[in-house]
Amino acid sequence: MTSVLTNISSMAALQTLRSVNSSLQKTQDQVGSGLRVQIAADNVAYWSIATTMRSDGKAISAAGDALSLGAAKVDTAYEGMDAVSDVLSEFKAKLVAAKEPSIDKVQVQNELEQLKKQVLSIAQGASFSGENWLSTDVEDINDSDQDVATVVSSFTRNPDATVSVNTARTHLAEVSLFNSTGGGLLQSDTRNMRTLGGIRLGEPTRASDGSTYLYPSNIRSGTGGSFTVTFSGPLVFDDPADQIAFDITVDADDQSVLPGPYEAGKTTSISITRSTLDAYDAAYSGDNLNGRITTYKQYVDVLNYAFQQQGSDASANRIYRYNGATQQPEYIENAIEIATNESSGLDGSYVGITGFTSNVGSGGLGNFADYGDRSQQMVLAFSPFEVFKDGDDPNGVTVDFNFGVNRQSAKHYSFDRTYVNDLLGRDTGKIETADEMVTVLQSLLASDWPDVTIANNGSGGIAVSSNVNPDRSQGFKTSIGFTDIAVSIEPISDMNFLDIDIASNPEMIDSFISYIDERQAEVINGAAVLGALSTRIEFQMDYAGKLMDSIDEGVSRLVDTDMEEASSRLAALQTQQQLAVRSLSIANASSDGLLTLFQ
Repeated sequence: MTSVLTNISSMAALQTLRSVNSSLQKTQDQVGSGLRVQIAADNVAYWSIATTMRSDGKAISAAGDALSLGAAKVDTAYEGMDAVSDVLSEFKAKLVAAKEPSIDKVQVQNELEQLKKQVLSIAQGASFSGENWLSTDVEDINDSDQDVATVVSSFTRNPDATVSVNTARTHLAEVSLFNSTGGGLLQSDTRNMRTLGGIRLGEPTRASDGSTYLYPSNIRSGTGGSFTVTFSGPLVFDDPADQIAFDITVDADDQSVLPGPYEAGKTTSISITRSTLDAYDAAYSGDNLNGRITTYKQYVDVLNYAFQQQGSDASANRIYRYNGATQQPEYIENAIEIATNESSGLDGSYVGITGFTSNVGSGGLGNFADYGDRSQQMVLAFSPFEVFKDGDDPNGVTVDFNFGVNRQSAKHYSFDRTYVNDLLGRDTGKIETADEMVTVLQSLLASDWPDVTIANNGSGGIAVSSNVNPDRSQGFKTSIGFTDIAVSIEPISDMNFLDIDIASNPEMIDSFISYIDERQAEVINGAAVLGALSTRIEFQMDYAGKLMDSIDEGVSRLVDTDMEEASSRLAALQTQQQLAVRSLSIANASSDGLLTLFQ
C-alpha cells in the first residue's frame, strides 16, 4: 500500500538508523574510555564492586606508603643498634686491656669517655621523621602499655564492610638505650622489687666483683637448750672415792609456752670418778690424764665420754667465735657449753643439771638449766613495693617462694601483677600497706597452713606465727620462714653505662667487663627484634604490592572493555549505519516516483 500521508519504509529505515547510531555511540565510548562499565547505569553490580575495590586499592596504596615510612624507622633504629654493638665490643676490649697492671687507667678512661660519647651520639642521632627508638621519652619504659611503638602493616576490609588498618608493634623497652626516666638498656633497671614487702631480708645488692646477692632465704630457727660455764681447775682424782655426780635431764617440755600435759624429759645420772678417767685414757691414750683434768678441753672430752657411756643425750662443747681481723674461727678459752643433742626422740629441747655434788671441785659445773628457744614467730619488716609489668607478658613479673614450718615439708607459692591486681582490686600492681601484704600472704598460705597466723603487728611489721598446740617441737627442731625466694626479672642491672669509671674504681674492672657482656647481649637481642620486624614489614610491603595488582586485575575483568571485540563491533555498526542511511535514502526516493503520476 502506498500512502501520501505516511512513508512507512522511511519510518522503518529511520528507526533502524537511530538504533544503529545508539549502539555505535556506546561502542565508540567504550573504545575511547577503555571501560565497558563507566557509570552505574552501565551495570549497577559491577560498577558498585569496582568502585569499592578502587577505594580499597587507594587505601592499600596509602598503607604501602606508611609501610615504607615504618621500614625507614625500623632500619634507622637497627643501624643504630648495630653500630652501638660494635662500639661496645671496642669498649670491652679497652676494659680487658686495662687489667694489665702497667696500663695507665686514667688514659684508658679518657678513651672510654670518647666511646661513651660515641654511643650517646649514635642513640640520639638514630631518628627518622622525628621518631627515635633508641633515645626515648617514656614515663615508664617497663609499662607495656606506654612503651609501644607501632608501624602500619596492612589494610583489611572486614566481612561487615568496615575497614581496619593493621599495625606491627614493638616494645621500646627491648630497644631503647637511653630513656629520659631511666630503664634503658644502658641504664639501671628501674624495676627494683626491694624486700618484696619483707619476705626477704634485704634488697638485692651487687658486690665489687659484679655478682648480685638476692637474699633467697628468710628463716627464723629455734635454738637448742644449752648453758655455758667457765672452767676452773685442776680437778684431781687421787682417791677411788673422788667423784663428780649429778643428774642431767634433756628435752623436757617448757611449761611457760606449752599447754599441758607436759613431758618431764629424759633424766640420766652421771658419775665421774678415777675409773672414768682411766677408762677414757684407755680409749684415747693420747691424753694420758693420769687422774688429773687440767684444761677445759680435757674437761669437755671427759664429760662427753661420761655422757656417752652412761646413756645421756647431752653433750659438752667448746665455744668458738670469729676473729674480726682474720675472719677465722677461734675457741674461747675455758668456755664450756652443756647442750642437749635433741636426740632423745622427745619434742623438747631442755637441758638441766640437778643434784650436783663433787669432792674434787666443780670445774665451773653446777645446777643450771635452759629450755632453748622455740621459733614460732617471725616479723617481716614491711616496705611498699610494686609488682611490675614485664613486656608482652600480661601477668607481669612473677615472685616465687617456698614456705615451711618446723619439720613439715615446705610448699611452693607464687604471685604476679595480675594476681595482686585481682586480689586488691586495682591496676597498678602496688602493695602499699602492711594490711595489703597480710591479705596477699593470707590468700596464698591460709589453706595449706591453717595453724599459721599472719597479722599486722601494729608497728609497721607483719607477724607470721605458728600455733603451739598442734606442734610441740622446741629448739633446733623448730623453724618458720621463706626459702627459694626468686623474682622472674632478677638479677636486674643496677649499673649505668655512662657511669663506668676505671680510674676511680680500678678494682671493679671485672665487674665492668661482666656488665658490658650483659648489656651487649641485650643490645644484640634488641637488634634481633628490629631485624625480625624489618623482615615482617618487607613481607607486608611485598604482599601489599601483590594485593594491589590483584585488585587492579579483578576490577579490569569486571569493567574494562575487550578492545578486540569492541573494535569488531564498531566496524560492523559503522557498516550498518551506512546501510541504514542508504535505506532511508531509498525510502524517501519512492515518494518522488509517485509525484510524477500527477504531473
